Order: sequence, then C-alpha cells, then structure tokens
Amino acid sequence: MERVTDVVIVGGGVIGCAIAYYLRTWGREVTVLERGEIGGQASSAAAGLLAPLGPLSGPGPFADLLLSGFALLSSLVPQLEEVSGMHLDYEQTGALRLVRNPRRVAHLQKRMEAWRPLGLQMHWLSGEEARRREPLLAPDVCAAVYAPEEAQIDATQVVKAFAQAARKAGAQLYSHVEVVGLQQHNSRITGVTLSQNARMECNYLVVTAGAWAAHCAEWLGLALPVSPLRGQMLSLHQPSPPLRHIIFGEAAYLAPKGEHIFVGATKEDTGFDTQVTEEGISWLRATAARLAPALEQSRIEKMWAGLRPKTPDTRPILGPVPNFENVALATGHNSVGIMLSAITGQTIAEYVATGHIPDLIRPFSLERFTAPHITS
Repeated sequence: MERVTDVVIVGGGVIGCAIAYYLRTWGREVTVLERGEIGGQASSAAAGLLAPLGPLSGPGPFADLLLSGFALLSSLVPQLEEVSGMHLDYEQTGALRLVRNPRRVAHLQKRMEAWRPLGLQMHWLSGEEARRREPLLAPDVCAAVYAPEEAQIDATQVVKAFAQAARKAGAQLYSHVEVVGLQQHNSRITGVTLSQNARMECNYLVVTAGAWAAHCAEWLGLALPVSPLRGQMLSLHQPSPPLRHIIFGEAAYLAPKGEHIFVGATKEDTGFDTQVTEEGISWLRATAARLAPALEQSRIEKMWAGLRPKTPDTRPILGPVPNFENVALATGHNSVGIMLSAITGQTIAEYVATGHIPDLIRPFSLERFTAPHITS
C-alpha cells in the first residue's frame, strides 16, 4: 500500500466509492480506506429503491438534490455497467403509494398535489384501479398514487460497480484498513494515522463514513450530528402471480426482486446494534400481509439489518468543514444513499478538484445546524 496519496477517502461504502470514481475523471489520485469490507455496511443492506417522491413534501433544495440524483444515477447505469462489467438489475417498475383507511385519502391527495410541481409522472387511482394494476393488493386498499418512472436497482451491485469502475480508472481501494486519527498542520490535514502506527500522507481528506462519521469528526474537533438508525428487512418468496410494482404503505415498502420480495424497513434508534429482532420481523411480516394478503403464506428467505446515517433534519451533510482548508464531508444520507450516490460523487468531486461548491449542495453544509435557518 502506498503511503502518500493526493485524496484520502475514509469510508468505502457507495458514497466513498462514487466520489473516488468521479475524482478520477478530474485526474486526482485517490485512495479509499475502509475498515471492513468495501460496501459492507449500509450500502449492502439497502433495498436500492430509486423512488424520490416519498421523502419529499414539495419543491425545495432537497427535492432538487433527490431529483438530480435520481436522474443522474438512472442515466449512468449503462455506462457504469459497461465500465465495471457488472449488471445492476435496474428496473423501472413504477411505484404505488396507497392508503387502506378512507380517512387517509384526503391526505394522500394533498401529497400528490404537493408533488406535482416536481415534474414526475403521477396518476391517481381508485382502490379498484390500483388492484387492476397490482392484483396482489388487499381488498381494503381505497386509493393510490401511481408513479410509473420510479425504479429500483441492486444496491450491492451498485457499490461494487462504483468500486470496480474507480479501480479501473486508477483509484486505490483498501478494505480492512482502519483510520484511527489524523495529522494536522494549522488548518490543513496532512495525513491519516492507521492502526499499528502506520501513516498515509495526503493533500485532501473526504469523510464518507456513514453512521460512523461522527466518530471520525471527533478527530477534527467536530460534534457531527450523525447517528445510526437501524433498519431491519426481510426477503419473502414471490407468490404466483408475482408482485410487479414497488408498494409503499403502512410505513413500509414492498419491492419485487425477481423471485423475491424485499420488505422494509424498521426505523430504530438502537445505536450500532445490527441484530435482527423477533419484534421487527413480526412487524414487517404483518405489515406485508396487510398490504398484500397473499404474502402471509410466503416463506421468509432472508433477514438482515443495516445502519442508516441519520441527521436531525434527515438531510445529508455535504461540503467543506469549517476551519479546515482541505476537508470535505459526505454523510448523513439516511435511507437515500444509493439514490444520491452518483450526484454526491459528482458534486463532492467537483468541490475537491476545483474548490467551487456546486449550488446544488450548498444548502446541505454542516453550517446549517448552527445557522438561524434549517434547510427545508
């Protein structure tokens, strides 16, 4: 392993690998350091939903970021598959957001009206129309919003593809290498300290450590507002006829994945505990059956949990670190890290390479948590 590099990226999830990929297009020498396996944390636990409407309440900076990320990653798929030699299982299944309680219909209608200015196609469906489109839906589904452009992708393959594409472009990626501290001279980071007292010198540092980013930020004297949020998921065997669309409802989702259906996800403040619990799986199983009763008979094929990096306003933290000349943050993506991977990689790489902060990410600086106004 080389002991001198231009840019060190701490964290080898999808965000770190995407930034490495885009930094190579700027000709920057880049090294990714990951204490576990590349893509082994939240990136590999994600469902890979490319469904930007759900987290949004209408236009604004976060909508701009999500829609740009959705468009960029979707358009990048052919190139990323060609460069990496991997199939990403991108599928524009469309998504249905539904309600079973008639008293919630007006709320769903209001959300649809708020989403209209965002520019994605949407169709209002009665319960009967929703069941014609997706026959597995429960008989008490009374309304739905259908978004045909929303899609999904294999999250594990996405991070592997970014990693492989970055390697082919000349980036160095190392797994099982733990960063334990930093070297600093005035307002610059000059290197990172590795376990067993090894060191790596660098000109620039990018922190992409996901749910662990707050720990890394302590080396910079920062109290970074990022904490882990556990999400439990399970995979069910597809019934016959199979589920065809992504389904959102009852605070959960169903995602068809070939012969499987991913059901997710819990949202639990349990620290860094990644255990799967009986309570979590029971809730997922029961919720899936309420949305699509045929799933009550489907066998569970797999259960797992991941840690989302959560911020107080559920928005990512992107851009420079106050009082440091050569440090950038890219963390706090919560449940949309896969969808925002390409746009984060592109914008953070531009910032590192040029010193210019792209307008798209300006509202997501760390300074918003100490400024009078919080990004909406």
